[in-house]
Amino acid sequence: MDKKSIKYVIGVECDKSRQRCSGFACSNAFFEKNDAFSGYGDDTKFLTMTCGGCCGTSLAGYLEHFGKKLHVKTDIKKTEVAVHLASCIVTENRHHDRCPYVDYMKDIIRKNGFENIIEGTFESQVTHELRDKGVYKNYEEVVFNK
Repeated sequence: MDKKSIKYVIGVECDKSRQRCSGFACSNAFFEKNDAFSGYGDDTKFLTMTCGGCCGTSLAGYLEHFGKKLHVKTDIKKTEVAVHLASCIVTENRHHDRCPYVDYMKDIIRKNGFENIIEGTFESQVTHELRDKGVYKNYEEVVFNK
């Protein structure tokens, strides 16, 4: 996937983590084009949504609605959308370990016609250091540009 060809980014956040996290760091990383968001163009649009809670089934309805609005309100194709599963979903962090439903959510995303799926959004320096020390597990699929 060429990030310059992406016109819309969706950040999917853990519903349970969202109850105590504003999502500021992930959104800020997008607008600053840091971490997993580096390489996107300045005109790329950004939207966040939650997984809807365990096991992520609500994501299907959110993405279906988004896909319909995308088609009606824009000329952006689903192939020009990237879906980032937030770091709170795909990594071990201070909230919890990697979500056991990651693969299920990826299937839901694909079934809704979105193929550009990226694991990761923002990684704090403290979390990065703890991961390097082995305090948190390191999952190889997660994309961070440190």
